[in-house]
Amino acid sequence: MNEKMIVKNSIDIKTCASVVWDVLINPAKTKKYMFGCETVSDWKVGSDLLWEGSFEGKKMVFVKGKIVKIEPNKILKYTVIDPNASYPDIPENYLNVTYNLFEEGDKTILMVTQDGFENAADGEKRFKDSNNNGEGWNPILIEIKKLAETI
Repeated sequence: MNEKMIVKNSIDIKTCASVVWDVLINPAKTKKYMFGCETVSDWKVGSDLLWEGSFEGKKMVFVKGKIVKIEPNKILKYTVIDPNASYPDIPENYLNVTYNLFEEGDKTILMVTQDGFENAADGEKRFKDSNNNGEGWNPILIEIKKLAETI
């Protein structure tokens, strides 16, 4: 059995969970922190989740997946795969991303976990890319924090 590869990061955001939640699912807001990509989904379990953006003037899907679990203001779990990658678009090659929101007083702790690398094609490379030299999701979390705290 392969060693577990998990990317896990968290950040304190000085606002309520509903504001952070809106930043996570609102396409106009995701575009500001997720490399210009907007989320496209009806946000129901089993539904598609697409991350759409533009490249060289063409609209395209950069990441796709399915909603696995959703509890507004608490948890969002979805699968992800790069539809433009060379590996096959099969269930084993999808990774999992989970956002957990914990409200504590006047702040929300946002925790992001990414896993599923062990059995996925190019899993080790994808883990290293996602882990970003130990930074993981921190650069994205910092942008989410900035955005949520200015709303």
